[in-house]
Amino acid sequence: MAGNLPLELNSFVGRRHETTESRRLLSSSRLLTLTGIGGVGKTRLALRVAADSRRDFEDGVWLVELGDLRDPALVAGVVAATIAPRNTSSEPPLEMLVGHLRDRRLLLVIDNCEHLVDAVASLAMSLLRSCPGLRILTTSREALEVGGEAVLRVPSLSVPDPDTPPSLHDLSRCDAATLFVERAAVAVPGFVLGENNRVAVAQICHQLDGLPLAIELAAVRLRTLSVEQILERLSDRYRLLTGGRRGAPSRQQTLRLCIDWSRELCTEAERELWGRLSVFSGGFELDAAEGICAGDRPVDEVLDVLASLVDKSILICEGAGAVVRYRMLETLREYGREELLAADDLAVLRRRHLNWYQDLASTTRSQWIGPRQIELMARLGREQSNLREAMYRCMTEPNGSDKGLQISVALFPFWLSRGLLREGRYWLDYALDLHRDEQSVERVRALCANSLLAGYHGDIDAATAMAEAGADLAEQLDDDTLRSAVVHATAYLAAFAGDLPGAVAGWAKALAAYQDQGNNLRQISTLLGLTLASGLLGDADRAVRYQGEALAISERTGEFVYRAYAACALGLALWQAHPPRAAGLLEQGLRLSRSADDMLAAAMCVETLAWIACAENRAPRAALLLGAAQRMWRAVGSPGVVARTLQVYHAQCEQQTRRGIGDRAFDEAIREGSRWSPEEAIAFALDELPGAEEERKASGPALTPRERQVAGLVSQGLTNRAIAAKLVISQRTVQGHVEQILAKLGFVSRIQVAAWIVEQEMSSRSVHA
Repeated sequence: MAGNLPLELNSFVGRRHETTESRRLLSSSRLLTLTGIGGVGKTRLALRVAADSRRDFEDGVWLVELGDLRDPALVAGVVAATIAPRNTSSEPPLEMLVGHLRDRRLLLVIDNCEHLVDAVASLAMSLLRSCPGLRILTTSREALEVGGEAVLRVPSLSVPDPDTPPSLHDLSRCDAATLFVERAAVAVPGFVLGENNRVAVAQICHQLDGLPLAIELAAVRLRTLSVEQILERLSDRYRLLTGGRRGAPSRQQTLRLCIDWSRELCTEAERELWGRLSVFSGGFELDAAEGICAGDRPVDEVLDVLASLVDKSILICEGAGAVVRYRMLETLREYGREELLAADDLAVLRRRHLNWYQDLASTTRSQWIGPRQIELMARLGREQSNLREAMYRCMTEPNGSDKGLQISVALFPFWLSRGLLREGRYWLDYALDLHRDEQSVERVRALCANSLLAGYHGDIDAATAMAEAGADLAEQLDDDTLRSAVVHATAYLAAFAGDLPGAVAGWAKALAAYQDQGNNLRQISTLLGLTLASGLLGDADRAVRYQGEALAISERTGEFVYRAYAACALGLALWQAHPPRAAGLLEQGLRLSRSADDMLAAAMCVETLAWIACAENRAPRAALLLGAAQRMWRAVGSPGVVARTLQVYHAQCEQQTRRGIGDRAFDEAIREGSRWSPEEAIAFALDELPGAEEERKASGPALTPRERQVAGLVSQGLTNRAIAAKLVISQRTVQGHVEQILAKLGFVSRIQVAAWIVEQEMSSRSVHA
């Protein structure tokens, strides 16, 4: 077959989605450009797509490499010399190309166009207008920007979650890790991924942003360094990652040369902003870039330069709900900070960054109870990396610790709502330690906030000590507002300790003070505590009244988060006296907490629904919900139900459910429920997984023995591929069995199959017990 595509010299890793999408776009558009930062794998993807497309082009697939070409006037001649080397016509190259390609069906791949974009764009337009059977695939760090062009951004390879060390199984499914291991095995025959190196491999892939070039260069270093030594030296990645493949273009021989090439393509304004944007961590939005990085330039020019950096693949532009967010790979961020910023400029930018994010935290706290609550909460969620960076600067730089304390106090409602208990305690502990001998209003507020986080975390001793320290300091300052904050926190600690009458007395005192102060946040928090305690003490009418007062504030102010807490608190208060009503309230709380991404309230709702299921003699469901709640509690950093009064209900539910279905079935149900993601657990608790009725599930439809075997493996979390390997059948056959199982059970997801299998096994054991 005609063409000049080179043979692949090593394995092609990952890129299944990008390969499929590229072929789809190439079938519907005659010009496709693959964009992305240098070293991300554009060329390799283009060659794979071209090779897979050979049979669609009877006149061949031809590759033209422009990486070493500098003169735009020579582009047409280089293309002509590549695809028609024996043509001796004296015509200008463009005219000769048009004549050569006019009646041919051919794919032209033009690689590395970014430094010759205008010339390539002009050539492509001329050829496509005159040659109906021609399609062009280009790779470039920026699009050609011509009519009819389809553009696909090539992302980095998938990397492991940096906050959760992956298992060997999970790591083997990560494209970046697979590439590292495969290239490492070539560099050092016998290298394998194992328990002894999986964490280091995962961290290397993450620190290198999943960039194939960087990963391949790191793997080569295994000839002289261990995996752990490579990881240690990545702080100077540009010096470490040198000595690449001899056959690669010179700019891809080392990581530094690759990034230098991107720098050369930028204007002075783009380089300047690139350097300034390196102050951000984990991404940023337009208002932050304008507020921090505009410098001497007019603010309205920032957007245009940002757009140019996106076009040149220095920045990645991503949707984040109703806004757009920009992100820079850590490799480019480090380069911008080290190569494009003077030390004095970096210090100024860090101060601006700190001030801007302090203002964001303060604004969010002041508007927390209001109509912008969900919007601001989502923004804080997106800005976690920048907020951590700002707080770290506060804690480690001279004269910054005051701001660190203020930011930490301002973020307390967010941390509590999102269940970020460990995170909040870490920063509040840090700030309080720096202000150990200070007597200030902010310190009392921080002590109260940290006391509550510690209480929810189950660390009652630490929580009590901080509340007492706050009380002493409030007295020294003789401040009634601070005394109210201490009383409020102490009442919660009384509730955690099981002293419900003491909690009610404290909250009642705090409520009167907060009503006088007009503090909506504290009023709602106090009313919800009173709701729960009153119900558990048997006063349902008072519980309902308190909840109504909390909802009235919520509706008047337009806030959203505490509506979930209100439903949850009343449902928890009434679960024994009025189970059906309580279940309805808890389900409402679950829906609301899911909308607000509030996993602390969601975990409590799922836990209480397990108690209700147990009381209704639905032991299999109760056990699954207990397992799901266990996973959710861990996700928010909580040991589980921390209030002693409620711990009794948890223990009773566990004991009764275990007796009802037996130890083995109970343990299996806990394991199954704890495998579910919070989203899956909530869907199960709300019966949102459509299918047959509970009775039909219990009786069981007529699955064949093989279908039941496949369903059992699905319930163990195995993929179709793993099931096929285990049963020695094809993946296609497994897929067919799974589809039949879903159809017979009336289900739409594998999690429903898993839950059904567990319930079937538990029901069977209870019958034969």
